[in-house]
Amino acid sequence: MKKLILFCLLLGSLSANLTGRSDNTVRLVLMPDTQTYARAFPHVFYSQTEWISKNADNIDFVLHQGDITDGNSSKEWKVARKAMSQLDEKIPYSIVLGNHDKSPDFNKFFPYKKYSKKPGFGGAFEEGKMDNIWQTFNAGGHKWLVFSLEFLPQSKVLKWANEVAKQHPNHKIIVNTHAYMFSDNTRLKTGHPGIPKNLEKQTGDKARNNGEMMWKKFVSLHQDMMFVFSGHIIYNGGAGRLTSRGIHGNEVYQMLANYQSGTKGSKPDDGWLRIIDIDFTKKEIDVKTYSPRLDKYRTEKTQQFKLKINNTEKKTEATSGAVS
Repeated sequence: MKKLILFCLLLGSLSANLTGRSDNTVRLVLMPDTQTYARAFPHVFYSQTEWISKNADNIDFVLHQGDITDGNSSKEWKVARKAMSQLDEKIPYSIVLGNHDKSPDFNKFFPYKKYSKKPGFGGAFEEGKMDNIWQTFNAGGHKWLVFSLEFLPQSKVLKWANEVAKQHPNHKIIVNTHAYMFSDNTRLKTGHPGIPKNLEKQTGDKARNNGEMMWKKFVSLHQDMMFVFSGHIIYNGGAGRLTSRGIHGNEVYQMLANYQSGTKGSKPDDGWLRIIDIDFTKKEIDVKTYSPRLDKYRTEKTQQFKLKINNTEKKTEATSGAVS
């Protein structure tokens, strides 16, 4: 009996730590909407980045999907800075603005001066601001280009992103942004709750773009585009995914995950993360949802699944478009 108990304890401890990988794999960790943690459960936020830090040798890149804070208070920003700083000098990471983060405090607590000096930092849409940036890293035998884009990116930001992407023709592309998908497995568009109505009627460089508009003006246009990650939406369990074919025939894997305030199947302080394993040998994407605080995985089909790279199922019609 004692041996059985010891085995179970060992198995439990192993589940909290990531194992080594082959040279043809890439591991990403996603941090959806931490706003509830920043406001009410700082220890959960800290537990997430502490776990990532301890497993940094087996993680290639970390992406935070925005709504870092809930109320834009200095107290919450200090929690966020303390949490994310655990990753400094250990692993590259990306942070984007959510609709709850739109204040000068974002650039105060996550300053351009600091992050522009980090390895892999490429540049920003606006010098001195972290609102829209690009970074690079190498993993799995590939070069990667990561875009971190503001909430409902402006058309001029998408123009800039298109130009940066063209300058990196041999990089697989990841887009990290706060609002892009809805929980019905479609891209955000007019009629979906959680975004302003009638964005399509806006014109000019400052016009804002929902998920469907981002697809037409930017995401679908690049043959090396591979992923779009987003949060924001809490309806129907706060999860969704979609595989779409761009104009060059490439498949783009788009995913929504959000656990703020306890979406269906979770509690406000659970602290769920997404682990994305990309295996180019097996041509497979393995997605898991894990909580460092609980040391548990979620196993629902919306939270744990595999995708085949170059899978021919669930295609959407490719649509091209120029930025207005």
